[in-house]
Amino acid sequence: MKLLATILLSVQLAWAPMPVGSAPDPTVNSAQGPLSANHTRTMLQKRWKSAFTDTAALARLEEIATQRPLIAGNRVTILHDGPQTMAAMLDAVRGAQNHINLETYIFDRDAVGIEFADALMERQRAGVQVQLIYDSIGTISTPSEFFERMRSAGIQLFEFNPVNPLTRFAPWEPNQRDHRKLLVVDGKVAFTGGVNISSTYANSSLFRSKARKSEDVGWRDTHVKIEGPAVAALQWEFLKNWDQQPLGDGGNSLYFPPLQPVGPHLIRVLASEPDGEPSNHQAYVLAITSAKTSIHITCAYFIPDPELLMALTAAAQRGVDVKLVLPGVKESGLAFYAGQSYFEDMLAAGIHIHQLQGSVLHAKTAVIDSIWSTIGSANMDSRSFVHNHELNIVVYDEVLGQAMEQAFHEDLRLSKEVSADAWRKRSAWDKVKEWAARRLEYWL
Repeated sequence: MKLLATILLSVQLAWAPMPVGSAPDPTVNSAQGPLSANHTRTMLQKRWKSAFTDTAALARLEEIATQRPLIAGNRVTILHDGPQTMAAMLDAVRGAQNHINLETYIFDRDAVGIEFADALMERQRAGVQVQLIYDSIGTISTPSEFFERMRSAGIQLFEFNPVNPLTRFAPWEPNQRDHRKLLVVDGKVAFTGGVNISSTYANSSLFRSKARKSEDVGWRDTHVKIEGPAVAALQWEFLKNWDQQPLGDGGNSLYFPPLQPVGPHLIRVLASEPDGEPSNHQAYVLAITSAKTSIHITCAYFIPDPELLMALTAAAQRGVDVKLVLPGVKESGLAFYAGQSYFEDMLAAGIHIHQLQGSVLHAKTAVIDSIWSTIGSANMDSRSFVHNHELNIVVYDEVLGQAMEQAFHEDLRLSKEVSADAWRKRSAWDKVKEWAARRLEYWL
Protein backbone atom coordinates (compact mmCIF):
# COMPACT_ATOMS: atom_id res chain seq x y z
CA MET A 1 0.00 0.00 0.00
CA LYS A 2 2.86 2.39 0.77
CA LEU A 3 4.34 1.87 -2.69
CA LEU A 4 0.93 2.52 -4.28
CA ALA A 5 0.64 5.75 -2.31
CA THR A 6 4.13 6.71 -3.48
CA ILE A 7 3.15 6.15 -7.11
CA LEU A 8 -0.04 8.19 -6.71
CA LEU A 9 1.92 11.03 -5.13
CA SER A 10 4.46 10.92 -7.93
CA VAL A 11 1.71 11.05 -10.56
CA GLN A 12 0.35 14.16 -8.86
CA LEU A 13 3.85 15.66 -8.98
CA ALA A 14 4.19 14.92 -12.67
CA TRP A 15 0.83 16.31 -13.79
CA ALA A 16 0.20 19.06 -11.25
CA PRO A 17 3.58 20.20 -9.90
CA MET A 18 3.59 22.68 -7.05
CA PRO A 19 5.55 25.93 -7.28
CA VAL A 20 8.85 25.53 -5.47
CA GLY A 21 7.88 28.12 -2.89
CA SER A 22 4.68 26.24 -1.94
CA ALA A 23 6.10 22.71 -1.81
CA PRO A 24 6.55 21.16 1.63
CA ASP A 25 10.17 21.57 2.66
CA PRO A 26 12.22 18.35 2.73
CA THR A 27 14.20 17.63 5.87
CA VAL A 28 17.87 18.56 5.54
CA ASN A 29 20.34 17.44 8.20
CA SER A 30 23.64 19.22 8.77
CA ALA A 31 26.62 18.13 10.82
CA GLN A 32 24.94 19.76 13.84
CA GLY A 33 21.45 18.31 13.23
CA PRO A 34 18.34 19.32 11.22
CA LEU A 35 18.37 22.74 9.61
CA SER A 36 15.57 25.16 10.44
CA ALA A 37 12.72 25.54 7.95
CA ASN A 38 13.91 29.00 6.89
CA HIS A 39 17.53 27.88 6.48
CA THR A 40 16.42 24.85 4.48
CA ARG A 41 14.18 26.90 2.19
CA THR A 42 16.86 29.54 1.55
CA MET A 43 19.53 26.93 0.76
CA LEU A 44 17.32 24.89 -1.56
CA GLN A 45 16.00 27.88 -3.48
CA LYS A 46 19.56 29.07 -4.04
CA ARG A 47 20.84 25.71 -5.21
CA TRP A 48 17.84 24.60 -7.25
CA LYS A 49 16.73 27.89 -8.77
CA SER A 50 17.65 26.81 -12.31
CA ALA A 51 16.36 23.24 -12.08
CA PHE A 52 13.76 22.19 -14.66
CA THR A 53 11.90 19.84 -12.33
CA ASP A 54 10.12 20.83 -9.11
CA THR A 55 13.07 19.56 -7.12
CA ALA A 56 11.81 20.56 -3.67
CA ALA A 57 8.56 18.66 -4.20
CA LEU A 58 10.46 15.60 -5.46
CA ALA A 59 12.82 15.71 -2.49
CA ARG A 60 9.91 15.91 -0.06
CA LEU A 61 8.01 13.03 -1.68
CA GLU A 62 11.18 10.97 -1.74
CA GLU A 63 11.61 11.60 1.98
CA ILE A 64 8.01 10.51 2.66
CA ALA A 65 8.54 7.31 0.67
CA THR A 66 11.98 6.36 1.99
CA GLN A 67 11.93 7.92 5.48
CA ARG A 68 15.48 9.17 4.87
CA PRO A 69 16.47 12.87 5.16
CA LEU A 70 18.79 14.80 2.92
CA ILE A 71 22.24 15.41 4.42
CA ALA A 72 24.04 18.67 3.58
CA GLY A 73 27.70 19.64 3.44
CA ASN A 74 29.25 16.69 1.57
CA ARG A 75 31.83 16.27 -1.17
CA VAL A 76 31.20 13.47 -3.68
CA THR A 77 34.00 12.39 -6.02
CA ILE A 78 33.01 10.16 -8.94
CA LEU A 79 35.38 7.24 -9.58
CA HIS A 80 35.22 5.58 -12.98
CA ASP A 81 36.11 1.89 -13.27
CA GLY A 82 38.08 -0.49 -11.07
CA PRO A 83 41.66 0.83 -11.25
CA GLN A 84 40.69 4.37 -10.23
CA THR A 85 38.40 3.06 -7.49
CA MET A 86 40.94 0.60 -6.08
CA ALA A 87 43.70 3.21 -6.01
CA ALA A 88 41.50 5.62 -4.06
CA MET A 89 40.28 2.97 -1.61
CA LEU A 90 43.77 1.57 -0.99
CA ASP A 91 45.07 5.08 -0.37
CA ALA A 92 42.35 5.59 2.27
CA VAL A 93 42.99 2.16 3.85
CA ARG A 94 46.74 2.75 4.12
CA GLY A 95 46.11 6.07 5.84
CA ALA A 96 43.63 4.66 8.41
CA GLN A 97 44.35 5.55 12.04
CA ASN A 98 41.40 4.20 14.04
CA HIS A 99 39.21 1.68 12.18
CA ILE A 100 38.27 0.26 8.77
CA ASN A 101 34.78 -1.13 8.07
CA LEU A 102 34.47 -2.97 4.76
CA GLU A 103 31.38 -4.63 3.28
CA THR A 104 31.60 -6.34 -0.11
CA TYR A 105 29.81 -8.90 -2.22
CA ILE A 106 32.93 -10.33 -3.91
CA PHE A 107 36.41 -10.56 -2.38
CA ASP A 108 38.58 -12.69 -4.65
CA ARG A 109 41.95 -14.21 -3.86
CA ASP A 110 43.74 -12.76 -6.86
CA ALA A 111 46.26 -9.97 -7.40
CA VAL A 112 43.86 -7.19 -6.42
CA GLY A 113 42.29 -9.14 -3.56
CA ILE A 114 45.68 -10.09 -2.11
CA GLU A 115 46.92 -6.49 -2.31
CA PHE A 116 43.78 -5.29 -0.55
CA ALA A 117 43.98 -8.02 2.11
CA ASP A 118 47.66 -7.23 2.75
CA ALA A 119 46.83 -3.55 3.23
CA LEU A 120 44.05 -4.44 5.68
CA MET A 121 46.32 -6.77 7.66
CA GLU A 122 49.10 -4.19 7.82
CA ARG A 123 46.71 -1.66 9.33
CA GLN A 124 45.33 -4.26 11.78
CA ARG A 125 48.86 -5.02 12.99
CA ALA A 126 49.42 -1.28 13.40
CA GLY A 127 46.50 -1.11 15.86
CA VAL A 128 43.68 -0.14 13.49
CA GLN A 129 40.60 -2.31 14.04
CA VAL A 130 39.44 -3.83 10.76
CA GLN A 131 35.96 -5.35 10.37
CA LEU A 132 34.94 -7.15 7.18
CA ILE A 133 31.52 -8.35 5.96
CA TYR A 134 31.62 -10.56 2.87
CA ASP A 135 28.77 -12.37 1.15
CA SER A 136 28.88 -16.18 1.20
CA ILE A 137 27.66 -16.59 -2.41
CA GLY A 138 29.76 -13.74 -3.75
CA THR A 139 32.89 -15.32 -2.28
CA ILE A 140 31.93 -18.95 -2.89
CA SER A 141 35.00 -19.50 -5.09
CA THR A 142 37.38 -17.77 -2.64
CA PRO A 143 39.32 -20.32 -0.55
CA SER A 144 38.52 -20.22 3.17
CA GLU A 145 42.26 -20.04 3.88
CA PHE A 146 42.29 -16.55 2.39
CA PHE A 147 39.88 -15.30 5.05
CA GLU A 148 41.53 -17.36 7.81
CA ARG A 149 44.80 -15.55 7.09
CA MET A 150 43.06 -12.22 7.70
CA ARG A 151 41.38 -13.55 10.84
CA SER A 152 44.73 -14.72 12.18
CA ALA A 153 46.03 -11.17 11.75
CA GLY A 154 43.29 -9.93 14.10
CA ILE A 155 40.71 -8.79 11.53
CA GLN A 156 37.12 -9.47 12.57
CA LEU A 157 35.15 -11.17 9.78
CA PHE A 158 31.46 -11.81 9.21
CA GLU A 159 30.38 -14.22 6.46
CA PHE A 160 26.94 -12.96 5.45
CA ASN A 161 24.23 -15.62 5.15
CA PRO A 162 26.49 -18.69 4.86
CA VAL A 163 25.68 -21.21 2.16
CA ASN A 164 26.12 -23.99 4.70
CA PRO A 165 22.97 -23.83 6.90
CA LEU A 166 24.79 -25.62 9.76
CA THR A 167 26.99 -22.55 10.32
CA ARG A 168 24.07 -20.16 10.79
CA PHE A 169 22.46 -18.92 14.01
CA ALA A 170 19.34 -17.78 12.13
CA PRO A 171 16.88 -19.19 9.55
CA TRP A 172 18.54 -20.27 6.29
CA GLU A 173 17.56 -17.88 3.49
CA PRO A 174 19.99 -18.61 0.65
CA ASN A 175 18.28 -16.27 -1.81
CA GLN A 176 18.90 -13.19 0.36
CA ARG A 177 22.33 -11.75 -0.39
CA ASP A 178 24.45 -8.81 0.72
CA HIS A 179 25.20 -7.08 -2.58
CA ARG A 180 26.48 -3.84 -1.01
CA LYS A 181 29.93 -2.40 -1.62
CA LEU A 182 30.87 -0.09 1.25
CA LEU A 183 34.15 1.03 2.78
CA VAL A 184 34.27 3.43 5.74
CA VAL A 185 37.65 4.58 7.05
CA ASP A 186 37.98 6.29 10.46
CA GLY A 187 34.34 7.39 10.19
CA LYS A 188 35.54 10.27 8.00
CA VAL A 189 35.54 8.98 4.42
CA ALA A 190 33.36 6.40 2.70
CA PHE A 191 33.22 4.67 -0.66
CA THR A 192 30.26 2.97 -2.31
CA GLY A 193 29.08 1.96 -5.79
CA GLY A 194 29.37 -1.08 -8.00
CA VAL A 195 33.02 -2.17 -7.73
CA ASN A 196 33.86 -5.44 -6.00
CA ILE A 197 37.34 -6.41 -4.78
CA SER A 198 38.59 -8.50 -7.66
CA SER A 199 41.13 -8.43 -10.49
CA THR A 200 38.16 -8.72 -12.82
CA TYR A 201 37.93 -4.95 -12.50
CA ALA A 202 41.67 -4.35 -12.99
CA ASN A 203 41.20 -4.37 -16.76
CA SER A 204 39.44 -1.06 -17.22
CA SER A 205 36.84 -0.32 -19.88
CA LEU A 206 37.38 1.94 -22.88
CA PHE A 207 35.83 4.82 -20.91
CA ARG A 208 37.84 7.97 -21.70
CA SER A 209 40.77 5.82 -22.76
CA LYS A 210 42.57 5.54 -26.07
CA ALA A 211 45.52 3.43 -24.93
CA ARG A 212 44.01 0.02 -24.15
CA LYS A 213 44.04 -2.69 -26.79
CA SER A 214 40.58 -3.08 -28.28
CA GLU A 215 40.65 -6.87 -28.01
CA ASP A 216 40.84 -6.68 -24.20
CA VAL A 217 37.35 -6.70 -22.74
CA GLY A 218 37.33 -4.46 -19.67
CA TRP A 219 34.68 -3.81 -17.06
CA ARG A 220 32.76 -0.53 -16.96
CA ASP A 221 31.74 0.50 -13.45
CA THR A 222 31.16 3.55 -11.24
CA HIS A 223 32.00 4.16 -7.59
CA VAL A 224 32.03 7.29 -5.42
CA LYS A 225 34.16 8.69 -2.62
CA ILE A 226 32.15 10.57 0.01
CA GLU A 227 33.39 13.03 2.62
CA GLY A 228 31.30 15.01 5.07
CA PRO A 229 28.33 14.39 7.40
CA ALA A 230 26.79 11.70 5.15
CA VAL A 231 29.66 9.37 6.10
CA ALA A 232 27.94 8.87 9.48
CA ALA A 233 24.80 7.57 7.75
CA LEU A 234 26.87 5.12 5.70
CA GLN A 235 28.73 4.03 8.83
CA TRP A 236 25.38 3.37 10.50
CA GLU A 237 24.32 1.08 7.65
CA PHE A 238 27.48 -0.98 8.04
CA LEU A 239 27.02 -1.30 11.79
CA LYS A 240 23.39 -2.41 11.43
CA ASN A 241 24.53 -5.31 9.27
CA TRP A 242 27.50 -6.02 11.55
CA ASP A 243 25.19 -6.36 14.55
CA GLN A 244 23.58 -9.43 12.94
CA GLN A 245 26.56 -11.59 13.89
CA PRO A 246 27.68 -12.75 17.36
CA LEU A 247 31.10 -11.08 17.45
CA GLY A 248 32.50 -8.47 19.76
CA ASP A 249 32.44 -4.76 19.09
CA GLY A 250 35.22 -2.66 17.63
CA GLY A 251 36.89 -2.01 20.98
CA ASN A 252 38.01 1.61 21.15
CA SER A 253 36.93 2.43 17.61
CA LEU A 254 35.62 5.96 17.20
CA TYR A 255 32.84 5.20 14.72
CA PHE A 256 31.22 8.63 14.73
CA PRO A 257 33.82 11.39 14.96
CA PRO A 258 32.70 15.03 14.54
CA LEU A 259 32.16 15.73 10.85
CA GLN A 260 32.26 19.23 9.43
CA PRO A 261 30.76 20.43 6.13
CA VAL A 262 33.30 19.97 3.35
CA GLY A 263 31.35 20.47 0.14
CA PRO A 264 28.10 21.48 -1.58
CA HIS A 265 26.46 18.11 -2.13
CA LEU A 266 23.07 17.14 -0.69
CA ILE A 267 22.96 13.37 -0.22
CA ARG A 268 20.26 10.88 0.65
CA VAL A 269 21.57 7.46 1.75
CA LEU A 270 19.24 4.67 0.61
CA ALA A 271 19.89 1.25 2.12
CA SER A 272 17.40 -1.49 1.34
CA GLU A 273 17.00 -5.06 2.54
CA PRO A 274 14.57 -7.93 1.85
CA ASP A 275 12.37 -7.38 4.91
CA GLY A 276 12.37 -3.58 4.72
CA GLU A 277 10.95 -0.89 2.48
CA PRO A 278 12.22 -0.97 -1.15
CA SER A 279 13.71 2.53 -0.83
CA ASN A 280 15.80 2.38 -4.00
CA HIS A 281 12.79 1.28 -6.03
CA GLN A 282 10.63 4.02 -4.54
CA ALA A 283 13.23 6.69 -5.26
CA TYR A 284 13.57 5.54 -8.88
CA VAL A 285 9.81 5.56 -9.48
CA LEU A 286 9.41 9.03 -7.99
CA ALA A 287 12.34 10.56 -9.86
CA ILE A 288 11.30 9.02 -13.19
CA THR A 289 7.69 10.13 -12.75
CA SER A 290 8.75 13.68 -11.88
CA ALA A 291 11.20 14.03 -14.79
CA LYS A 292 10.62 16.97 -17.11
CA THR A 293 13.51 16.86 -19.61
CA SER A 294 15.73 13.77 -19.41
CA ILE A 295 16.13 10.32 -17.86
CA HIS A 296 19.55 8.77 -18.51
CA ILE A 297 20.12 5.35 -16.95
CA THR A 298 23.19 3.10 -17.08
CA CYS A 299 22.44 -0.36 -15.70
CA ALA A 300 24.14 -3.73 -15.75
CA TYR A 301 21.01 -5.79 -15.01
CA PHE A 302 17.86 -4.09 -16.26
CA ILE A 303 14.72 -6.23 -15.82
CA PRO A 304 12.01 -3.68 -15.02
CA ASP A 305 8.95 -4.49 -12.94
CA PRO A 306 5.51 -3.12 -14.01
CA GLU A 307 5.83 0.09 -11.95
CA LEU A 308 9.21 1.01 -13.39
CA LEU A 309 8.18 0.12 -16.92
CA MET A 310 5.00 2.16 -16.58
CA ALA A 311 6.92 5.15 -15.22
CA LEU A 312 9.52 5.04 -18.03
CA THR A 313 6.86 4.58 -20.70
CA ALA A 314 4.79 7.49 -19.39
CA ALA A 315 7.87 9.71 -19.29
CA ALA A 316 8.80 8.94 -22.90
CA GLN A 317 5.23 9.52 -24.05
CA ARG A 318 5.09 12.97 -22.42
CA GLY A 319 8.24 14.03 -24.29
CA VAL A 320 11.02 13.27 -21.79
CA ASP A 321 14.29 12.14 -23.38
CA VAL A 322 14.54 8.58 -22.00
CA LYS A 323 17.80 6.84 -22.85
CA LEU A 324 19.20 3.62 -21.40
CA VAL A 325 22.75 2.28 -21.69
CA LEU A 326 22.50 -1.48 -21.17
CA PRO A 327 24.92 -4.39 -21.65
CA GLY A 328 26.06 -5.31 -25.13
CA VAL A 329 28.56 -7.89 -23.86
CA LYS A 330 27.02 -10.85 -22.02
CA GLU A 331 28.19 -11.37 -18.43
CA SER A 332 25.16 -13.29 -17.13
CA GLY A 333 23.25 -15.02 -19.91
CA LEU A 334 19.83 -15.45 -18.31
CA ALA A 335 19.70 -11.88 -16.97
CA PHE A 336 20.92 -10.59 -20.34
CA TYR A 337 18.07 -12.24 -22.23
CA ALA A 338 15.45 -11.49 -19.56
CA GLY A 339 16.28 -7.80 -19.92
CA GLN A 340 16.14 -7.98 -23.70
CA SER A 341 12.65 -9.47 -23.52
CA TYR A 342 11.39 -5.95 -22.67
CA PHE A 343 13.11 -4.20 -25.57
CA GLU A 344 10.26 -4.41 -28.08
CA ASP A 345 7.73 -2.79 -25.76
CA MET A 346 10.18 -0.10 -24.63
CA LEU A 347 11.21 0.77 -28.18
CA ALA A 348 7.56 1.04 -29.19
CA ALA A 349 6.99 3.47 -26.30
CA GLY A 350 9.77 5.78 -27.52
CA ILE A 351 12.46 4.70 -25.05
CA HIS A 352 15.93 4.79 -26.62
CA ILE A 353 18.08 1.73 -25.88
CA HIS A 354 21.85 1.64 -26.38
CA GLN A 355 24.10 -1.37 -25.76
CA LEU A 356 27.66 -0.79 -24.55
CA GLN A 357 30.24 -2.39 -26.84
CA GLY A 358 33.67 -3.76 -26.04
CA SER A 359 33.26 -3.77 -22.25
CA VAL A 360 31.25 -5.65 -19.67
CA LEU A 361 28.81 -3.18 -18.13
CA HIS A 362 28.57 -3.34 -14.34
CA ALA A 363 27.65 0.25 -13.39
CA LYS A 364 24.34 1.11 -11.73
CA THR A 365 23.77 4.83 -12.16
CA ALA A 366 21.14 7.31 -13.29
CA VAL A 367 20.88 11.06 -13.82
CA ILE A 368 17.49 12.76 -14.20
CA ASP A 369 16.96 16.36 -15.34
CA SER A 370 20.71 16.88 -14.79
CA ILE A 371 20.17 17.42 -11.04
CA TRP A 372 19.04 14.09 -9.49
CA SER A 373 21.75 11.44 -9.59
CA THR A 374 22.10 8.02 -8.05
CA ILE A 375 25.12 5.73 -7.78
CA GLY A 376 25.29 2.45 -5.92
CA SER A 377 25.01 -1.33 -5.90
CA ALA A 378 21.34 -1.74 -6.85
CA ASN A 379 20.44 -2.89 -10.34
CA MET A 380 16.95 -2.32 -11.71
CA ASP A 381 15.64 -5.85 -11.24
CA SER A 382 13.80 -8.03 -8.74
CA ARG A 383 16.99 -9.40 -7.25
CA SER A 384 18.10 -5.93 -6.18
CA PHE A 385 14.68 -4.65 -5.14
CA VAL A 386 13.35 -7.81 -3.44
CA HIS A 387 16.11 -10.24 -2.45
CA ASN A 388 19.31 -8.28 -1.78
CA HIS A 389 20.76 -5.92 0.75
CA GLU A 390 21.65 -2.92 -1.44
CA LEU A 391 23.09 0.55 -0.96
CA ASN A 392 22.76 3.65 -3.15
CA ILE A 393 23.21 7.34 -2.64
CA VAL A 394 21.03 10.00 -4.25
CA VAL A 395 22.74 13.34 -4.88
CA TYR A 396 20.89 16.58 -5.60
CA ASP A 397 23.38 18.85 -7.34
CA GLU A 398 23.53 20.46 -10.77
CA VAL A 399 27.33 20.42 -11.08
CA LEU A 400 27.59 16.75 -10.18
CA GLY A 401 24.56 16.11 -12.40
CA GLN A 402 26.45 17.62 -15.34
CA ALA A 403 29.44 15.37 -14.57
CA MET A 404 27.10 12.38 -14.57
CA GLU A 405 25.68 13.54 -17.91
CA GLN A 406 29.17 13.77 -19.39
CA ALA A 407 29.92 10.22 -18.25
CA PHE A 408 26.62 9.02 -19.69
CA HIS A 409 27.35 10.57 -23.08
CA GLU A 410 30.81 9.01 -23.06
CA ASP A 411 29.14 5.63 -22.58
CA LEU A 412 26.71 6.50 -25.38
CA ARG A 413 29.69 7.16 -27.66
CA LEU A 414 30.90 3.61 -26.99
CA SER A 415 27.44 2.07 -27.45
CA LYS A 416 25.29 0.92 -30.34
CA GLU A 417 21.69 2.06 -30.49
CA VAL A 418 19.03 -0.62 -30.88
CA SER A 419 16.53 0.25 -33.60
CA ALA A 420 12.96 -1.02 -33.53
CA ASP A 421 13.20 -2.35 -37.11
CA ALA A 422 16.42 -4.26 -36.48
CA TRP A 423 15.10 -5.63 -33.19
CA ARG A 424 12.00 -7.09 -34.81
CA LYS A 425 14.29 -8.99 -37.20
CA ARG A 426 16.33 -10.73 -34.50
CA SER A 427 16.57 -14.50 -34.69
CA ALA A 428 13.82 -16.86 -33.55
CA TRP A 429 16.35 -18.54 -31.26
CA ASP A 430 17.01 -15.24 -29.46
CA LYS A 431 13.26 -14.83 -29.00
CA VAL A 432 13.04 -18.31 -27.46
CA LYS A 433 15.87 -17.49 -25.04
CA GLU A 434 14.19 -14.22 -24.09
CA TRP A 435 10.88 -16.00 -23.47
CA ALA A 436 12.53 -18.63 -21.27
CA ALA A 437 14.58 -16.11 -19.30
CA ARG A 438 11.50 -13.95 -18.74
CA ARG A 439 9.84 -16.85 -16.91
CA LEU A 440 12.74 -16.86 -14.40
CA GLU A 441 13.27 -13.11 -14.01
CA TYR A 442 12.12 -12.99 -10.36
CA TRP A 443 15.02 -15.28 -9.35
CA LEU A 444 17.81 -13.88 -11.54
